[in-house]
Amino acid sequence: MPLLDVRDLKTHFRTDDGIVRAVDGVSFQVEKGKTLAIVGESGCGKSVTCMTIMGLNNRRTTITTGEAMFKDRDLLKLAPDELRKVRGKEISMIFQDPMTSLNPVYTIGAQLREAVQLHEKTSKEIANRRATEMLKAVHIPRAESRLDDYPHQFSGGMRQRVMIAMALINNPDLLIADEPTTALDVTTQAQILKLMNELQRDFGSAIILVTHDLGVVAETADHVLVMYAAKAAEEGPYGDIFYKPQHPYTWGLLGSLPRLVAEGEELRPISGTPPSLLRPPPGCRFHLRCRYAMEQCAVDVPELLPVQGAPAHQVACHLDPATRATESENLVGQMMTTSGS
Repeated sequence: MPLLDVRDLKTHFRTDDGIVRAVDGVSFQVEKGKTLAIVGESGCGKSVTCMTIMGLNNRRTTITTGEAMFKDRDLLKLAPDELRKVRGKEISMIFQDPMTSLNPVYTIGAQLREAVQLHEKTSKEIANRRATEMLKAVHIPRAESRLDDYPHQFSGGMRQRVMIAMALINNPDLLIADEPTTALDVTTQAQILKLMNELQRDFGSAIILVTHDLGVVAETADHVLVMYAAKAAEEGPYGDIFYKPQHPYTWGLLGSLPRLVAEGEELRPISGTPPSLLRPPPGCRFHLRCRYAMEQCAVDVPELLPVQGAPAHQVACHLDPATRATESENLVGQMMTTSGS
């Protein structure tokens, strides 16, 4: 049984201009000890999916349907008090910007202690000991003395380490990381990714990693969900998505990766812009930007169906399997050649 089983999740927001379909029928599973990466352009619904699972959307303006089964409980149906007991204890989240996630007027130690004492009846001394141990686990030097420091006294990378420590201090079963390395330099980014892999091995947590950086996915993911305009375009094991991609949007993402380009060859970016989620186009939502679009694509919404011979790999595309296989082989062969692999 998967640790988290999300089925037909829909998250719509009421606005003055109409209903925004931020997530529109997404399903996926996360297994214990594994990492699922959710990738796609900004605004495709990655973060909203995670915020919905955590129950952090404004209930007055949000319409949510579907299921998010976690340990035989539907998170979407839990009362706010019950969800607060789960959040931070069994499921934790690392947010994109640690400076806005940490309270600037409280010390790091006070915020880590609160994360412990909110879920456990324990003394300040024991909570302090736990906080120190976690700061050491995320490789913050002089951990004992840094408990009395404030967030502004830490660098960006160190603040992100504090956020990881806070997320893991109660040993959660599921860790959601929303763009955890976006604001960091390349060296710090590599350190944070290595740290997350180490802590996953030590704690056995499952991870949902939200990112638009396929390089980050290559470093960490076991399974990948590619989202486009609030829907799932493709899903499968890491190796299938990178070496046997089946959706034109995934081809575009991979083809847009910076690499050593052969003489006379140009990068092929995805043309156009994502559609408005207030008034999404009919049929396949990618068809207005797709080089392979057919008449059917503008009318019929493609189902997410297994790829022939690879039941764990699913794609939502009307293109025939033979054409998809050929284009996939050509793209991967081109990438291997130009990267020198």
